[in-house]
Amino acid sequence: MSAAPKPKPAASAPGAKTGPWRRRRGVVAALLLGLSLLGWALLVWMAVDMDSEFARLAMPDGPDWRLPNLLAIGLMWAVMMAAMMLPSALPMVLTFVDLSERRGQRPHALGFVAGYLLAWLAFSAAAVALQWALQGAGWIDPMLVSTSVPLNVLLLVIAGLYQFSPLKRLCLRRCQTPFGFLIGAWRGGAPGSFLMGWRHGLSCLGCCWALMALLFVGGAMNLAWILALSVAVAIEKLAPGGARLGALLGIALLAAGLWKLSGAL
Repeated sequence: MSAAPKPKPAASAPGAKTGPWRRRRGVVAALLLGLSLLGWALLVWMAVDMDSEFARLAMPDGPDWRLPNLLAIGLMWAVMMAAMMLPSALPMVLTFVDLSERRGQRPHALGFVAGYLLAWLAFSAAAVALQWALQGAGWIDPMLVSTSVPLNVLLLVIAGLYQFSPLKRLCLRRCQTPFGFLIGAWRGGAPGSFLMGWRHGLSCLGCCWALMALLFVGGAMNLAWILALSVAVAIEKLAPGGARLGALLGIALLAAGLWKLSGAL
C-alpha cells in the first residue's frame, strides 16, 4: 500500500511580505515630510514673529556676534536646509528602503537620512561663515538680503553658469537616478547606510549649492523666495526633463544677472 502524499505547505497569504514593507515605506515618508513641515513651521514663525528672542538672536544688526547669535544663526540655516531639501530626497530614501528589503537587510533609514543631513549641516556652517563676512562688509542687511549690486550680479551669474557645468550635470544625474546611485554606492549595515546618505548628500550639495547661495539675493527670511528655490530644486531633480528645465533656469539666472548689471551702469 503506497504512502499517502505529503500535504503541500500552505501558500503565504498575499501581501504577507509586502504589507510590512509598505508600512515601513509609509512611516519613512511620513517622517521625512513631517520633519520638512516642522522646519517650514519654524521658518514661518521666525519670519512672522520678528520680535521673538530667537529672531533677534538670529538676525543681529552687525557682525559683532556673541555665542547665542552664532548658535541661533546656525540653527536657522540648518532648519532651512532640512525644510528645503528633505522633500526632494524622498525618492532616494524610499529606493534605499526598497533595496534593503530586496537584499534581506534591515533598512537603516534614519542612518541614511542622518548622513544626508550632515552634508547640509556642513553647508549650513559655511553659510553662517559667509553671512558673517558679508555682514562685516556691509553687503547684506539683518534680514539677509543683499544690499550690494555687485554681490547680486556675482551670485546670479555664478548660479546661472553653474547650471551648465559638468559637475552640476554629474551631481544632478546621481540625484535623478536613485537606483543606479545606490547600486554603485551600496554599503551594508548602519555605518554603510550613514555613508551612503552622506555621499548622496554630497551629490545633492554639488547639484544645488549655487542655487542655495541665491538665498542672499532674495533674502533668507523671505518665505516666498525660499519656497521658489525649493520648488526649483525639486522640479530639477524629480520632474521628467529636469535637466532641460535646469538649463532654462540657468539662462533665466544669467539674464537676471545681466539685467541687474545693466541697471547699475
